[in-house]
Amino acid sequence: MSPRFERGLVIGKFAPLHKGHELLIETALSACETVSVWCYSEPDFHDMPTSVRQDWIRALFPSVTVLPNAPSPPPNDAPDETHRAYVGSVLDTWNVRPDVVFTSEAYGESLAVTLGCEHRMVDGTRKRVPISGTRVRADVHAHRSFLSPLVYAHFVQKVVLLGAESTGKSTLTALLAREFATLGVAEYGREVFERENGVLRPEHFVEIARGHRALEDAALLSPNVHRFLFVDTNALATAMWSFWLTRTCEPDVLRLADECRSRYAHVFVCADDIAFEQDGWRSNTSVRSVQQATVLYDLAARGIPYTVLHGSLKQRLARVHFELVGKSLYRGV
Repeated sequence: MSPRFERGLVIGKFAPLHKGHELLIETALSACETVSVWCYSEPDFHDMPTSVRQDWIRALFPSVTVLPNAPSPPPNDAPDETHRAYVGSVLDTWNVRPDVVFTSEAYGESLAVTLGCEHRMVDGTRKRVPISGTRVRADVHAHRSFLSPLVYAHFVQKVVLLGAESTGKSTLTALLAREFATLGVAEYGREVFERENGVLRPEHFVEIARGHRALEDAALLSPNVHRFLFVDTNALATAMWSFWLTRTCEPDVLRLADECRSRYAHVFVCADDIAFEQDGWRSNTSVRSVQQATVLYDLAARGIPYTVLHGSLKQRLARVHFELVGKSLYRGV
């Protein structure tokens, strides 16, 4: 059976885009030749701005038309009639003339009258998808089952551990993942280093930087990630090692290193105040000190805030826990 309507419209904050919104858009797509989706809110949401919410819609529903940013929208708490008049005026300006508007709200009927089109209510009682944006925003992690993995990934804080070799990054990353019941991303470069018997060329560091980023991105979409993703090193370290071992660095590695400025919610540097462990691949303690100084210099030069972790594994774990959730994990530490 062919769709009944030619042009459908869906309007909302989509903050965040949840399964109820997905049902709304899917229903519109099943009933219309084309569907336009308008995402707006005033004020906007600083932790998920309009551009991010629009990208979610484009990614999950590539066949819809995402309308442009709303020009000077009224406040969210403005009267319904103000929003109806605004929507009608802007759609006229954009030459968007829907045959039907899909909503799950009481205002849908009156909005349809203003737009001169039909209205289709979708799960107005929230029986099919018992969730709302307000409830999700109150605790996004408790309601993650109502979010696409793509959407939930946005709210996972990426926590990276940096430092010279033999400063405990790998051990601490794995322990933090267990303590917080989430995932950790191991250092991809180590696999390549051992595969190539320690003889790396510039192109190997491109593989390392891309491969490590791919592991992070895959972990973010996993059903087992929760609230935090702990990462053992990143492209900053890859760039450092590229310069260190080959005296050069490929543009792709430099680009990924630059993106580290804003990619991670927290940066921890494992101090070199623990015993050096030689595993057959590492340098020595004097080289480790130079590496550590380079890591700290690079972070400072890029203006990336960081926290140095000193002491025993237990002390480091407690400090990370305090920085992330605001309380110490262990008494007396």
